[in-house]
Amino acid sequence: MEMSILRRQGMSLRAIAREAGVSVNTVRKYLAKEGPPRYRPRPPQPSKLDPFKAYLVQRVEAARPYWIPATVLAREVRAQGFVGCERLVSRFVRTLRPAAKEDPVVRFETAPGQQLQVDWIEYKRDGLSAFVATLGYSRATFIEYVTDERIETLVACHVAAFEFFGGVPRELLYDNVKTVVLERDGYGPGVHRFHPTLWDVAKHYNFQPRLCRPYRAKTKGKVERFNGYLRHSFHIPLLTRLRQHGLRLDRETANVEVRRWLREVANPRVHAETGAIPTLRLEEERGVLQCLPAPYRGAVRSARPQRREAPGAQLPAMPAAVPVVVPPQHPLSVYDALMEAA
Repeated sequence: MEMSILRRQGMSLRAIAREAGVSVNTVRKYLAKEGPPRYRPRPPQPSKLDPFKAYLVQRVEAARPYWIPATVLAREVRAQGFVGCERLVSRFVRTLRPAAKEDPVVRFETAPGQQLQVDWIEYKRDGLSAFVATLGYSRATFIEYVTDERIETLVACHVAAFEFFGGVPRELLYDNVKTVVLERDGYGPGVHRFHPTLWDVAKHYNFQPRLCRPYRAKTKGKVERFNGYLRHSFHIPLLTRLRQHGLRLDRETANVEVRRWLREVANPRVHAETGAIPTLRLEEERGVLQCLPAPYRGAVRSARPQRREAPGAQLPAMPAAVPVVVPPQHPLSVYDALMEAA
């Protein structure tokens, strides 16, 4: 409009160009059209992700109501030949579901060798549970899939976890479940009545059992956060992939695959909170973990109180015990052999 006014006032094209700060050809083009410029949308450019978008949509739809993270999907399409960056996958997947806002949590840090946080994840549809143990300092994690959460199974998982880490931390943090604690504050404020078998395990390995605040799972936020990572980055992708082929997830398959995932993905990754690699931090933390005693072989004791034995600052010596019958589980060497064969 300004160019049209200046032209009607008698100014030359060159003078209008100097006034508007554009070229003479631009002035000539706008005056010829007698109106503001109209910009057309640019034609869409081909993307490296285009050949894989149909697969990503199919994977997301097949996983509903679950959600598969973009990091997992990026690994899958890379195996199919995708050479682009993970951000391309993340941007496309975000259009399939808006990203949920995370609840900010302030977490405390513990010294090396101080704490191990323990939790169960129950997958009712699959008839499985996952025993998850995360070291507070290194964030290195051990996982064992089982078919029940009985005290015998819990003890066997403890033994396997301590062997996996190569030592014993000074305290273990638990939820308020019956296989751990029979009565909170049973011997006074803050002095709980633990399950006698778990208490025998604590005496044998010389660790102090601790409890979360009731209805406050974020007290053990390190393992809780890993639980979400395990569910969405490992369990759901594996489960849905098997379902697409008409297969069912069983305990043996889950344990073989989770060993591979821990070794190749979870523990070697750069941890989002610490900025360090859990595997490397575990090597540092092993130097301050308590030495492993002989594997626990105590008898499973009744949950009924037989003597008033309150936990103290110093744990008493382990009494003589008879061998315990543990649920049938493959030793870790069997999993390692299966992984090498795969």
